[in-house]
Amino acid sequence: MLPSRSGRSANWSWFVSVLSILFLSILISTGPAFAQAKGGRKKKPSAATSSASPGEQSLTNIPLPVGHEAKGLVLPDFGTDGRLRGKFEAKTARRIDEEHVGFQDLEIMTYTRENRPDLTIDMHTSVLDLKTRVLSSPERTTIKRADFNITGDSVQFDTNTRTGHLVGNVKMVITQQSQLMGKENE
Repeated sequence: MLPSRSGRSANWSWFVSVLSILFLSILISTGPAFAQAKGGRKKKPSAATSSASPGEQSLTNIPLPVGHEAKGLVLPDFGTDGRLRGKFEAKTARRIDEEHVGFQDLEIMTYTRENRPDLTIDMHTSVLDLKTRVLSSPERTTIKRADFNITGDSVQFDTNTRTGHLVGNVKMVITQQSQLMGKENE
């Protein structure tokens, strides 16, 4: 071997080169996990993701960054028992901040314990508070079920308890009175 300028053999520099290439290939194959372990930049989990239980994961962990808009968003709403309680379908959804998501042309379908459709709620514009899970709309909203339709100027709908408050110009049309009265009148 020919000695290098320092008087050492060129084998040592070759060994260091091979070792560096090996180290870089390991670094590339481990990806971001290695960078985070070495103090790389980590993403902070949002308040919605840290407080969500697996049963509430669908409505509290909406995968939408602040300020971004999604078109054709469909979100299932599962209860703590894992049963499908409802389905949210929005023409557009926009993350307003860490705790609020705005929806345009939202349709909510709720389901009974037997997984049959129960209520259909139509809202033009609405905002979901991810902490309280209350959906509110300042515009005319329609709630439909097989036996009635009800509309009001504004609404607040609690997705946990599946209760709502219609305010202003409320109108209800009963379409099948026999279902409302039960079997007493038959």
